[in-house]
Parts: sequence; structure tokens; C-alpha cells
Amino acid sequence: MNIRIRPAGAGDISALARLIEEIERYYGASEIQPLEERRSQIKQALFGSPPLASALLVEDGRGDIVGMAAYSFLWPAAGSSHSLFLKELYVRDSLRRQGVGQALMRKLRGIAEERPGCSRLEWMTDRGNAGARSFYRELGFAEFDGKIVYRLETGTGVVREPAHSVSV
Repeated sequence: MNIRIRPAGAGDISALARLIEEIERYYGASEIQPLEERRSQIKQALFGSPPLASALLVEDGRGDIVGMAAYSFLWPAAGSSHSLFLKELYVRDSLRRQGVGQALMRKLRGIAEERPGCSRLEWMTDRGNAGARSFYRELGFAEFDGKIVYRLETGTGVVREPAHSVSV
């Protein structure tokens, strides 16, 4: 298998937009964001001032983008250090179980270890995602059961009120 892992560049926006559509379909999305809107959001997130995130891309031997790892640095972590937070790890179905995900995780670990003040690499997966949970266990990572994730959907500028809100 001939792959290359590299940071995303501004010339990758269209390929990333197509890959993100593939990711959305993989997770079962029935409504897909318009392509131009996706491109604009990718440009802003990865190449805006300041960028909101970073991404590593997996390029196959033909130069096609076949996987990605999107991450951000979060502060604070332990004490006043920061962490590398992996938001999305995705490898195209045809390349799974061939070491591509492992290579992405090694690269991310290297980025975290080389960055001064970065104390950890963290990520989440859905409890029901048996494939991802098995993948991480096979890499020797233990599940951390100490956090509960909360989410407030805000989509297109409309904030949905939580079931129980408190007036101030």
C-alpha cells in the first residue's frame, strides 16, 4: 500500500469537502450540506485567521484523499498545559484494517509529543461504535470513563433551548 500522510493545504479544500460528505454519509446523515457551503466552512476552519483546527490527510498512490484526522489544541489540560484533541479520524472503507488508521494515530502522537506544553492526546468515540472502540483497544488504548459529554445544537444560527432552562 502506497500512502502519504501530510498536513492539509489550501489546495485540498474541494477534496476535503467531498471526503466530509463521505464521512457524513458513513454516519448516516440523510441531509447533506451543500458543497459550496462545506468548502467555505473548511476554508474558514483550516485556513482562516486564526485557524480553528488542523487536519492531516491520507493521500493514496494516485494522489486521491482517502482519509483524514482533524484536530485542535485545547487549553487548559493538566495544570496550564494544553492537549491535542482529535475530533475526527476517518479512513475510506477500502483502506481500513491496512494500518492507515494506526499511521494517523502515530503521526498525531508525534505532533502532540513535539509540541511544547502539550500534555495529552485525547479523543472520543460513540459508545455504539464497536469498530472504533475495537480499533483503539487493539492499539493499546484504554477507555476513559471519567467524562460525560454534553452538547447544545446551534445549527445555522438558531439556538435550540435545552429541555430545562433557567432564567436569570
